[in-house]
Amino acid sequence: MSITEDRPTWTQSHLRSYTAELSELRDSVVRGPSEAATEAQHAKGKLTARERIEHLFDEGTFTELEGLRRHRATGFGLENRRPHTDGVVIGWGLVHGRTVFAYAHDFRIFGGALGEAHAEKIHKVMDLAEAAGAPVVGLCDGAGARIQEGVTALAGYGGIFQRNVRNSGVIPQISVILGPCAGGAAYSPALTDFVFMVRGISQMFITGPDVVQAVTGEVITQDALGGADAHAATSGVAAFAYDDEQSCLDDVRFLLSMLPSNNRELPPTAETDDPADRRTEALLDLVPGDPNRSYDMRKVIEEVVDNGEYFEVHELWGTNILCALARLDGHVVGIVANQPSVTAGVLDIHASEKAARFVQTCDAFNIPLVTLVDVPGFLPGVDQEHNGIIRHGAKLLYAYCNATVPRIQLILRKAYGGAYIVMDSRSIGTDVSLAWPSNEIAVMGAEGAANVVFRRQIAEADDPDEARTRLVKEYKTELMHPYYAAERGLVDDVIDPAETRSRLIGALAMLRGKQVTLPSRKHGNQPQ
Repeated sequence: MSITEDRPTWTQSHLRSYTAELSELRDSVVRGPSEAATEAQHAKGKLTARERIEHLFDEGTFTELEGLRRHRATGFGLENRRPHTDGVVIGWGLVHGRTVFAYAHDFRIFGGALGEAHAEKIHKVMDLAEAAGAPVVGLCDGAGARIQEGVTALAGYGGIFQRNVRNSGVIPQISVILGPCAGGAAYSPALTDFVFMVRGISQMFITGPDVVQAVTGEVITQDALGGADAHAATSGVAAFAYDDEQSCLDDVRFLLSMLPSNNRELPPTAETDDPADRRTEALLDLVPGDPNRSYDMRKVIEEVVDNGEYFEVHELWGTNILCALARLDGHVVGIVANQPSVTAGVLDIHASEKAARFVQTCDAFNIPLVTLVDVPGFLPGVDQEHNGIIRHGAKLLYAYCNATVPRIQLILRKAYGGAYIVMDSRSIGTDVSLAWPSNEIAVMGAEGAANVVFRRQIAEADDPDEARTRLVKEYKTELMHPYYAAERGLVDDVIDPAETRSRLIGALAMLRGKQVTLPSRKHGNQPQ
């Protein structure tokens, strides 16, 4: 007699009752602690953890892990409050058909506060993401460490930080702040690749307004101290800020569509109906020939990239430089560009930090770099010098020199002094350097150079103004004509602006198989 035939018939009906019990339990876990808690979350203009997960992932693809997990802490009444999930939902699913892992704090349970079991669940999903070689997204809406669990909760944060660092540059890590994120909890988002925030519901700070007032006497609101605009425009902590959760999560999905799953893969390509050989005639009228006239570099980017679509990073911070992800002939590229419409596009502390971070991120995830140059130099001033423009500017220099991805430089107009070198010049290793016939590559502008080089002649001239004008013209003719750098091999070619798109696409195709061998070392010691 087989085992099946020998088994009593009651086992079958008993298993059905167990399965029904499991189904009821799972339904209870998905519903959450109570209808009132859900209504309170919605009343704040916030989605629940599970609603956020539904919006992030392709429909019906999310698989939850440890949904039945409960804490084992005692004291302060915790032994009588042991809700399933312990306040965090973890698992994996598909975003545009590709595997992504996520964890989402459930503010309805312990205010999303992190305890031992809660932390171990996050450790679990981060370890799985690392093993699978897939991105991890943190949907953060928690009140910090669970005070009732003491130092155990703090140790849980340490495990998260360790994994953030271990996975840095290995898998994409994205933090989405959808509620409070205070104290030590704020350091995990700071260690990830991209931070998203939503106006009105996101707050992130090390010490809150009450502590700030008690210690410094400063009176400030939570939003002014650590809201979305504060971090997107002032501190630079947030790369993106939105007016609602839905549009925020839509852009998280869009960003994931442009990133590889890990550092061993190339970014996903996409079909495009934008011809690779499309001429960009509009650029001839869009960019003024006069180097002192401003224009919006975004319009240049729109004209060049596939269908005019790009995804700007840190749009509100360090606005004198642009950093964006886009596609050229279906292939993802990272674009770094001076912005002449903001302080003439000079490099300063914030611009240098912003671009350096972006260059490093692109290099980590095999995204080629296109650098559009129209820069008059570094911003002068006591404030800039005393706040470390030297070391901050060196960060951008270091990032470019260390990058092994394909790198193309395009000089549109002026490229003066050290800023020209830093913006991925041939001398620091760009693979292909192109220039428009309007380019001016020099140590400094002609007027400033003439005042230095010909100071004595101008001073001794019968008509100093006439002498200055003549000598400036002479300097431009000798050292700043558009073919000077090309004649010396510092620019590979001077191109028709209308050919910009096709020339960039051609150079990127040529460089697609680029390989670089770096010196053996643990890591470099980049500027602080």
